[in-house]
Amino acid sequence: MGGLEKKKYERGAATNYITRNKARKKLQLSLADFRRLCILKGIYPHEPKHKKKVNKGSTAPRTFYLIKDIKFLLHEPIVTKFREYKVFVRKLRKAFGKAEWNTVNRLKDNKPVYKLDHIVKERYPTFIDALRDLDDALSMCFLFATFPRTGKCHVQTIQLCRRLTVEFMNFVIASRSLRKVFLSIKGIYYQAEILGQPITWIVPYAFAHDHPTDVDYRVMATFTEFFTTLLGFVNFRLYQTLNLLYPPKLENKPEEKELKEDDEEMYAMDSESYMEKLAALGASLARTVSSNEEDDVPDEFPVEGENAELIGERQKEQQVLEKQKKLFEGLKFFLNREVPRESLAFVIRCFGGMVSWEKSLCIGANYPVTDETITHQIVDRPSLDKQFVNRYYIQPQWVFDCVNCKTLLPVEDYFLGVTLPPHLSPFVEEKDGDYIPPEKLKLLAIQRGESTYENETESEEEDEKDEEESDEMAEEESDDEGDDDMDETEKQDEEKLKDMEAQKVKGRKLNVKVTTGTMKLENKAQEFEREKAEEKRLAIMMMKKREKYLYKKIMFGKKRKVRETNKLAAKRKAYDDMLKAEKKKSKKN
Repeated sequence: MGGLEKKKYERGAATNYITRNKARKKLQLSLADFRRLCILKGIYPHEPKHKKKVNKGSTAPRTFYLIKDIKFLLHEPIVTKFREYKVFVRKLRKAFGKAEWNTVNRLKDNKPVYKLDHIVKERYPTFIDALRDLDDALSMCFLFATFPRTGKCHVQTIQLCRRLTVEFMNFVIASRSLRKVFLSIKGIYYQAEILGQPITWIVPYAFAHDHPTDVDYRVMATFTEFFTTLLGFVNFRLYQTLNLLYPPKLENKPEEKELKEDDEEMYAMDSESYMEKLAALGASLARTVSSNEEDDVPDEFPVEGENAELIGERQKEQQVLEKQKKLFEGLKFFLNREVPRESLAFVIRCFGGMVSWEKSLCIGANYPVTDETITHQIVDRPSLDKQFVNRYYIQPQWVFDCVNCKTLLPVEDYFLGVTLPPHLSPFVEEKDGDYIPPEKLKLLAIQRGESTYENETESEEEDEKDEEESDEMAEEESDDEGDDDMDETEKQDEEKLKDMEAQKVKGRKLNVKVTTGTMKLENKAQEFEREKAEEKRLAIMMMKKREKYLYKKIMFGKKRKVRETNKLAAKRKAYDDMLKAEKKKSKKN
């Protein structure tokens, strides 16, 4: 019987996990290759529920993987490619050491190369799955596209990321699928809606890079290797949905036509002008596609009841969306050299506007600054020497705020040298009871089509009146302070007389009369509220202990939310009062 007993730690949870070192030895890979393989295949460590059982009684910190994941990696074809590459590096070193240059060239020609196509298809069986997981891929590719040419990562990777991201931006322009933009400290957040899926990504600002030393660039490069493959597939499919050629063709200049076909790929990777041309493709793509989109009108079917209301709401949303897509149509923008050119050009083109810049700044300029049909010139400096009468000179924030508000905002708040209104995040959606700042209320009023200018002037006039009344009251109180001392003696005399009359009454009989009572009307609303409160109190009393605990927890959360809202409102009131006081001082001076 003793032989049939199973040993400890050989069943249950202990058999489901494997340590990283054992997994690495099982796959016969170095730590770097094992980590790389796990990133590419999307396999991550798992924390066991009972770590001591899995660790065979030890409490030493160890990384655990699910054993089924490691078995899944055993038959991966990339593993053999990793081994072949190791042999290739060993042979290459040997040939270099012996100065056998023919062998070196032969080995380089036969360098083992692997593809990640099968992994992309394996991890994302459908195209919608790939779109849902595109956020991280876009953010990483946009980050790598801004890297300078240093030894931290390959130049080919940087150029490939730049090409793929520009192609994706061109698709967003062509499909008019951008919805939200937010300028944060980390970078610029964008959100596009592609095939019904919201995709959010972040683009870093174009500042000089200072590479941090505590970041493992090999891990980031491995992620980017997979993400570039994924983004390439996604771009191809997206361009197909709009019947566009992929990759987009460049307009060849005479001197570029002389390039040989064999050198085209090398030219594409190394040439800066190639990348700039890709950035300039957006306007032409947007023009070709917008006309096709307008022709497609969905069929309408008669419906009744709740479905009719839902369809009515959807139609309203669709109308707002269509209006937002044509937000900048008919407007011509010119970007000064100090503004973020690529970001503004991307946003303006996404909503149907025309955009240009100085020819000396970048290729792709459509018209010069002297063009009289320009409606808006975007400037990010306090003043401008030469100004044209027939155009608005505005700060860059106007473009982003208009996109988030889904309508053209008044330009007066964004003129040169004017203190800009707060740039509110479009990703924050306030619920009932939340604090809504007055700037957000103003934007909501503009969205509803209400004119906020009249309301502002009325509120300012009321504030001024209140200030004047408060000043008058303060003056009257200061005048009355002297009279209060005179009235005190009179009050004391009145009190003495009242006491004497009360003593006289005590000795006499009081004349008591019976009068008819008056009928008091009950306030039905108050009575209903009272009954409701009583029912609620009784219901709480009848609750079980667990239910009562949960109810108290919910109520505590609600009260805390109200407290936070009141706190924010009080802070804002104090800030507004301070501004009013400063204005008042400046007026007096």
